[in-house]
Amino acid sequence: MTMRKAVPASVEAMIEDLGRLVRTESPSDDPTALKASAGVVAEMIEGRLGGRAAIVELDGLPHVHWSGGGEPAVLVLGHHDTVFPLGTLERRPFTVADGRATGPGVFDMLGGLVQAVHGLATLDDLSGVEILVTADEEVGSRSSRALIEERALACGAVLVFEGAADGGGLKTARKGTGGFHVTVTGRASHAGLEPEAGVNALIEAAHQVLAIAALGRPGLGTTVTPTVATAGTAENVVPASATVLVDVRVETRDEKERVEAAFAALTPYVEGATIAVSGGIGRPPMPEAASAALFAVARELLPGVEGRAVGGGSDGNFTAALGVPTLDGLGAVGGGAHSDDEYLLVGSMVERAELVAGLVRAIRRN
Repeated sequence: MTMRKAVPASVEAMIEDLGRLVRTESPSDDPTALKASAGVVAEMIEGRLGGRAAIVELDGLPHVHWSGGGEPAVLVLGHHDTVFPLGTLERRPFTVADGRATGPGVFDMLGGLVQAVHGLATLDDLSGVEILVTADEEVGSRSSRALIEERALACGAVLVFEGAADGGGLKTARKGTGGFHVTVTGRASHAGLEPEAGVNALIEAAHQVLAIAALGRPGLGTTVTPTVATAGTAENVVPASATVLVDVRVETRDEKERVEAAFAALTPYVEGATIAVSGGIGRPPMPEAASAALFAVARELLPGVEGRAVGGGSDGNFTAALGVPTLDGLGAVGGGAHSDDEYLLVGSMVERAELVAGLVRAIRRN
């Protein structure tokens, strides 16, 4: 059990920690940078909450886990990896001006981590609380998923500190997300001398793009969007290969199964062409039912806060799919995730930190 002296949430202290995190760049594809970032996260947790934050290395990636001791009751979940490459900070340094903090990762989701830790610091008893900060959320959580699911089941309730929805709303439902890679193989030939001797992979890919796009069901919340296509080597060569990348979002498990089955059943249109499909919907949908009880508590603590269903996925999708009560979007209020315009509203930081503390108290009472 971690008993400690409670410390009121301070904007100045939160900005100090946020600046240190942002200045430690943490692109998902750089294990060395991620190790440095994990060290800063661990130091922040230990410095503000006491105890020891363990670095759990899985597939070479460093995830941070901390426990307040006692019977597990609530998992505070986040990630420290960001989408921005090394060097972004030089072009876009951490800055606080006119009520906004800017810099790579302030909204998604370093600001949420800081608010969560400082919110917990306002409690004098942290028993039952666990924190898990992963290093690969932005690239699918392949190394961390099993650990996330294990701790979620052990704790029985999950608070996810991804950035808030528009206007500061909480994220009460998320679509399942995934992607597919369609590879078309044909046969090359001279486009002028004997085009008929080739098998045009680009034409086959064009047929597949139309068939794939038709799998969407907007009325059911299902989007199937071809996003990247490549083919060919030269203007006078019938292309022997082509690839198509596809983004998929679904609201229900039935739609997940339908779309995955449809991709598996794709067949060639052009004689002689072959198709290979890889990928899938890795993050299952997060249904509104998973967040209902926790959202009701949040509305009592922060009257007027709205719940939003959103298209993006998070690690909360995994925990909700297990049947573990999960509330998302508890992190920074701001916007511009994954863009040069990313920002955090400083004036909301204390309120959101206090919301964390209130939710933890309520969960442990129950």
